[in-house]
Amino acid sequence: MQKKLKLWDAIMLVMGSMIGSGIFIVSADMMRNLGSGYWMIIVWLITGIMTVAAAISYGELSSLFPKAGGQYTYLTEIFGKKMGFLYGWGLFTVIQTGTIAAVAMAFGKFTAYLVPELNNAAPIFQSGTFQITWIQILAIAVIILLTYINTRGVESGKLLQNVFTGSKVVALLGLIALGFILVDASHLAENFSFGTNSFNNLKQDAKGIFLQSGWEPISGMTLMGGIAAAMVGSVFSSVAWESVTFVSGEIENPKKNVVKAMILGTSAVMLLYIAVNFVYINALDRDSIAFAANDRVAVAASQNIFGSAGTVIIAVLVMVSTFGCNNGLILAGARVFQTMAKDGLFFKSAVNNNKNQVPGNALWMQGVWASILCLSGQYGNLLDMISFVIVLFYMITVFGVIYLRIKQPNLERPYKTWLYPVTPIVYLLIGTAFCVLLLIYKQQYTWPGFLIVLLGLPVYYLINRNKKAE
Repeated sequence: MQKKLKLWDAIMLVMGSMIGSGIFIVSADMMRNLGSGYWMIIVWLITGIMTVAAAISYGELSSLFPKAGGQYTYLTEIFGKKMGFLYGWGLFTVIQTGTIAAVAMAFGKFTAYLVPELNNAAPIFQSGTFQITWIQILAIAVIILLTYINTRGVESGKLLQNVFTGSKVVALLGLIALGFILVDASHLAENFSFGTNSFNNLKQDAKGIFLQSGWEPISGMTLMGGIAAAMVGSVFSSVAWESVTFVSGEIENPKKNVVKAMILGTSAVMLLYIAVNFVYINALDRDSIAFAANDRVAVAASQNIFGSAGTVIIAVLVMVSTFGCNNGLILAGARVFQTMAKDGLFFKSAVNNNKNQVPGNALWMQGVWASILCLSGQYGNLLDMISFVIVLFYMITVFGVIYLRIKQPNLERPYKTWLYPVTPIVYLLIGTAFCVLLLIYKQQYTWPGFLIVLLGLPVYYLINRNKKAE
């Protein structure tokens, strides 16, 4: 691997991979589960602490194993090939490719704001509830374009990443500043006045549609269930920062720069996310956040800030954001599948680099599967189901830091986890609470994703049986 990525490029990859479409949408569902601006900010703070704690902990592993594959490599080195494969299987089937599909579809849907013909056009194909629309075709075109650009060399992907990440960070900072300056009537005090004593739960009608008049005070364990359900959205918006570890083999001085990129990148993004949610709470009342059309809270807030031009401003911002996000996901993910292929756990043709010194075959395999997920229309459901599993894999990896400290205390560690063992334990405690509460209150978010990962076990044994037969 050629070392063509500097610290700044690595930070841009972390931030660009994290900031996609989630921050513009998930706050609606969070407010429906929480009913209070106070609790919404608390949930984002908890998610921020979780995310940065994980990044700090991963830093120790990135300095111990500074090579391509990242989290897959860490899990394989610490817990063996089976655990590494199950992670890689989940990454290829849903986690990375499903996120690529979802972000590409968000690009398509917000493009339809600017080009209404995309929404109004009849489906290209329809059979029962299954249909292929022009928005899906646009999403696939974006995936193919970005995959092609990344097959041209890491420098092409790097340039695109830096330009688009820089643009969306500047745009978000502008939205944050103007969100307080241009709003005529602030709803901040009103949204915070619900406070800890007015935590609410919405009633639903027979079709499962939330009723605007159905706010109910809740407390105790039901309150905790609401927090866990809300965290599905904030966690989804805050993942993919580990993508930088996938390209460790192409980063200058990876023992130092990977951990710096993860900590600086995740900290900056979580601060941006919290600030953006303050803008929503300032610009909109509770019902306007919870019942924003198609959950597009950012559009509703932007219309209050910028007037009729708000829709166009946010549509362009989301298009820039999702395009840059997908570039980072596509660039990084293929490196894991190439590393798996080298270990004999993925298609052999994914092993070799192309003439531009990047894993061209792995990039196209990832792109084709992500495109199929776009056509299936099931990427959103898959991602809801997989949030639980993503956190489980984060927890296993963070636990790996403690496990290695006990098993191999004399290993040379160029970077040691800050405030060890407090930092990894904080992550493990919050992650455990999140997973347990989802198991109790939102089981539809848990067992299906877990089942998808477990389906990798027979595949793993089949691969190993074939290898022994050879």
